[in-house]
Amino acid sequence: MNSDTLWSALALLLVLEGILPFASPSGWRRTFQRLLELRDGQLRFFGLCSILIGVVLLWLVS
Repeated sequence: MNSDTLWSALALLLVLEGILPFASPSGWRRTFQRLLELRDGQLRFFGLCSILIGVVLLWLVS
């Protein structure tokens, strides 16, 4: 993996992260408000799931 791939992946991440607040700011705000109400353990579980899905996707692509 070269640095161009890393920067492209970061740029794509930013584009994907910006779609929901741009398309539906009020929906994004409600969703974010619900996230703030989760306990630490729940947030860690979602973070772990996200990491595992990302690792599996990277493994499948490479």
